[in-house]
Parts: sequence; C-alpha cells; structure tokens
Amino acid sequence: MPHILAVASQKGGVAKTTTVASLGTAFAEMGRRVLLVDLDPQACLSFSLGLDPDALELSIHDVLLGKVPASMAITPTQDGPDLLPATIDLAGCEALLLMRTGREYALRNALADLVSATEAAYDDVLIDCPPSLGVLTINGLTAADEVLIPLQCETLSHRGVGQLLDTVADIQRLTNRDLRVLGVLPTLYDSRTLHARDILDDINDRYGLAVLEPAIARSVRFAEAPAAGRSVLSTARRLRGSLAYRELAARLVAQRADTGDVAAST
Repeated sequence: MPHILAVASQKGGVAKTTTVASLGTAFAEMGRRVLLVDLDPQACLSFSLGLDPDALELSIHDVLLGKVPASMAITPTQDGPDLLPATIDLAGCEALLLMRTGREYALRNALADLVSATEAAYDDVLIDCPPSLGVLTINGLTAADEVLIPLQCETLSHRGVGQLLDTVADIQRLTNRDLRVLGVLPTLYDSRTLHARDILDDINDRYGLAVLEPAIARSVRFAEAPAAGRSVLSTARRLRGSLAYRELAARLVAQRADTGDVAAST
C-alpha cells in the first residue's frame, strides 16, 4: 500500500502547494513512484506542474463523483510524479458531494480502487488540500495516513493551526481513526526574525506538535517556478529551499523505514 500524506492548512499562501510539488519531486528523485492529488478548485498544483486546467477533459472532479476511475484522469508530469489534476469544476463538487451518502470517503475509495487496479503502483500519494475545512479537505484527511501542516511563521497562520487540529480530531473520531499529525513545517521562514522563532516555540508549547526540519527559507525562486510549469527542484536545483525539501523527503522515508522495522520486530 502507498503511504498517503495530506498537506493541509486553513490559511492560504503558506506554501502548501509548493510543499506538495517539491516533496513529490524529491521522492521521485529518490526513485520512488509518486502520485500527487490536487484537491484545490484553484488548481494551483496542476498549473504549477505544467498543465492547463481549462483544457483538461478529466480531473479529480470526475473521479470524486464516480464518473471515471482515478486511473483514467491521471497524467504524468515532467518532474517525475504522476498527477491527479483539478479544474474549476471542483468548486461545484462540494455541493454535489454533500447530497451523497459516504461523501467523506469518496477520495479514499477512489485511491483504494486505484491501488487494486494497478497492484500498488505508487509508493507515495501526496494530497494538496484546499485552504478551507470543507468536504474536500475532509476527504483528503479521511484518505490519509498522516497530515503535514505548512506553517508560515506569523500570527495569522498560527491561529489556523488550532482550527485545523480541531478538524483533525473530528476526523480521527468519525472517519479515520488512524490519521496521524506528522508535524508543522516552517515555510517562508526567516530565521533572523525573533517573531518567527517565537511562533515556532509557541506552536510546540501550545499544541505539542513536532516542528519538522529543515525549515524552508523564503525565496523569490519559489514564486518563479510555476511560470515554467516545473517544481522549484527542477528550476533552481541548488537553492537552499530545494535542498531543504530533498533533506526533508529523505528524513521522512528513513523515518517510515525505522517505524516499519520496529513494527516488524514486535
């Protein structure tokens, strides 16, 4: 079974989509088979990886509504991962899902069917959740093994963490008991500011969340990469942020391997 990681934050502009694209590319560079899922109606992940959302015939919208299997909507990207793309049609998908029984499980079921059909073709599935706590985000969290929370180290982003954790607690109680919070990832980080360091200290004290390392330093190169339709790991390979995402990906894979070894020994 692939490992499914949801990347979620109630606040927009915290490098959520950049984190999905960059981690996915870093995993692919390690030789892992990766699927990215764009659950955001703005389709920023799809655009950032070179697709034109307005020209797509099939997308995650069709998959969630049961019109086609996920395998029919998946498209490869230049950076290595496969992508289950989004279009603006996804904005209307929430309203349609609300009228359906088992709406929270639509993505989980679609991914389970994909694994069955392709004999576990993927090692990693990364889900880019929308910046809201609606049905689409609930679908992402219900399907996931873990959730990673990108955190821009400022007060407004900090406030959204508690609200997201309340939603995670509901998910753990109602639809996905096994969901784990991997931790917060500092993004757009400037270590020179006392405010940024204070935010990270408070996150750990207030919520007891792990702060993932290394932090992702702020750089204009992250904003430039989507124009090329590529991940920043391809457009700026030696950038500090690119190296940080590669290091984080290696740590996550090693951590899962260690966990697996412990589980096997018991």
